[in-house]
Amino acid sequence: MFYYLAELLTPHFTVFNVVSYQTFRAVMSLLTALVFTLLIGPKTIAELRKFHLGQVVRDCGPETHLKKNGTPTMGGVMILSSILLSILLWCDLKNYYVWIVLFTIVSFGAIGFADDYLKISRHDSGGLQSRWKFFWQSASALVIAFWLYFAADTEQQTQLVVPFFKNIMPGLGVLFVPFVYCVIVGSSNAVNLTDGLDGLAIVQIAMVAAGLGVAAWATGNFMQAGYLHIPYILRADEMAVVCAAIIGAAIGFLWFNTYPAMVFMGDLGSLTLGALLGTVSVLIREEFLLFIMGGMFVLETVSVILQVGSYKLTGKRIFRMAPIHHHFEKLGWPEPRVIVRFWIITFMLVLLGLLTLKIR
Repeated sequence: MFYYLAELLTPHFTVFNVVSYQTFRAVMSLLTALVFTLLIGPKTIAELRKFHLGQVVRDCGPETHLKKNGTPTMGGVMILSSILLSILLWCDLKNYYVWIVLFTIVSFGAIGFADDYLKISRHDSGGLQSRWKFFWQSASALVIAFWLYFAADTEQQTQLVVPFFKNIMPGLGVLFVPFVYCVIVGSSNAVNLTDGLDGLAIVQIAMVAAGLGVAAWATGNFMQAGYLHIPYILRADEMAVVCAAIIGAAIGFLWFNTYPAMVFMGDLGSLTLGALLGTVSVLIREEFLLFIMGGMFVLETVSVILQVGSYKLTGKRIFRMAPIHHHFEKLGWPEPRVIVRFWIITFMLVLLGLLTLKIR
């Protein structure tokens, strides 16, 4: 909205020209999401308590988590509403990439809301049946994949960017659709699995969003893209404003989600934010960068796959509990120690990912 307002006012008041600068809008997007989340946080938590929308803790989980039973969940509504507000205020809405992001937030947010609501209303941890959750995730991801495939107007928009190699960027052709589908659905579920400790996932989401934001700025900047030997994508720089909104909302949510948490984001937040990171990585053609930066999300997912596979094949478990953050809790690590160490590892992975943009 402010982008269009500035276009109207700039011919009369040149000071409004600053709004056209993407860096200015990124900073304002971050601050808007941060402040809005902090403002609505107390009221949202109070309303969640009022309607008894509390977390259902499984008996099979770590014993230390039983005290969290009843803690307000579905706090993802704070995050998503802040991101939506920032995008609508500060993004260029003529850029169809922005509308793909908005579709991701709304569609995956609806899936997460249904899952959380069913968990609470049924007073168990079942939620939305797995096959239906996967079906609707798949449907949403395929809409995004086909949208991007048919809307692509340059070869760069469907190329696969391989880290460390500046001359290996094969065109995916029709394989672009299943590839995008796997990235978005995989990222959505990986972040969802990581969201098991107070503040664990939200800080990692903010870090990865920051890394993707830098990559988005470089990809949408003709000079920087040429310097780094990555594809130049005209619309990609607007994703830096989106990533800034994610960072702001995440920091604001951390105020209430830090240990011991006053509220949890629930699947409403984790499924959607995971899909959002996956979508942004696809839009800027940096899926491998997401894989590197979100290495802890990958590790959490792999730990679950290995645990389930091992138990079904041999009857034995590899970890004391999966996802792997619970394994360390079972080893006796205090929850804050697990959280902060996972943050540190993600910080290093984000820096490593950014290095791959230059080392080619």
